[in-house]
Amino acid sequence: MDLQNRINLVLAVGDYLRKNTEEWQEIKQQAFYRNGWFIPEFTEHAIQQIVENFLQEDKLKKWAAHYHLDDNVIIKNVGIVMAGNIPLVGFHDFLAVFISGHKQTIKLSSKDDLLLKHLITVMNTLNPEVSEYIAIEEMLKGCDAYIATGSNNSGRYFEQYFAKYPNIIRRNRTSVAILSGHETPGELLHLSDDIHLYFGLGCRNITKLYVPAGYDFVPMLRAFEKYKFFADHHKYKNNYDYQLSILLLNNVYYMTEGVTLLIENESKFSPISQLNYAFYKEGQDPHLLVQNDPDVQAIVSSTGTGFGQAQQPGLFMYADGVDTMQFLLGIS
Repeated sequence: MDLQNRINLVLAVGDYLRKNTEEWQEIKQQAFYRNGWFIPEFTEHAIQQIVENFLQEDKLKKWAAHYHLDDNVIIKNVGIVMAGNIPLVGFHDFLAVFISGHKQTIKLSSKDDLLLKHLITVMNTLNPEVSEYIAIEEMLKGCDAYIATGSNNSGRYFEQYFAKYPNIIRRNRTSVAILSGHETPGELLHLSDDIHLYFGLGCRNITKLYVPAGYDFVPMLRAFEKYKFFADHHKYKNNYDYQLSILLLNNVYYMTEGVTLLIENESKFSPISQLNYAFYKEGQDPHLLVQNDPDVQAIVSSTGTGFGQAQQPGLFMYADGVDTMQFLLGIS
């Protein structure tokens, strides 16, 4: 397949997602039964983000033109170890390898092993040549390069396994927000999305706030009420009850609207249902505290990533700041 054929094929996948056939609806429902965190609302959000920000002809052609992609690539086989924390979280890696012209062998996460697999089946139906470019395997062996996403612990193993090969190894990351205290109600609602989408399980979800001294949290807590339905989700509620009990036992001051626990804590990482915050002094620029932090994926603020945009990455927004497409071009 030449570059234009590959672009046309992923655009056809975008059309398929828009049509939302009964078959696709059934696959999404099965994914929810398999993984209770993949509620329909969040799976639909992930799909919409992919369709709007990735699978648009003008955006794909601009992406390809930026890297001067052509049909003279020396084809290699790229092994991809995918995460499963949010629906279709590995789609960008999949798309980058496919558009680059390389082959790929994918190890799906057991938490998200239905959605992408079905879309690849759809692609095979549209063009049987896809089977020569994409394979799904339980073990990744004999690949020329690797892209692996996991925890800090699994990252150490990935480094050992794939040390001899060109690789991108991704570990735990999280995102933060810097507030001025002058945010509008609308901006706070968007901030609530950045915090709560996917139950906060993504690396682009905000788990730490930096707020000015004397900050009034009441309007923020009102904005959080948009996600009060989390109280009916047993997996999330179990986490909330557990974290609340720890705070009560240790006599830690907290604020809550019923589903999100706000506590003052220096850590940028927070457990499910908890949101950490820290105060900064007048005249202090909290951006300096996090702008080069290797643990931070995105910084949401009035001057950084816009409120409500943390979970809307585009084709040029690469995880961990590592240019995946440039890496793929380098291995050829």
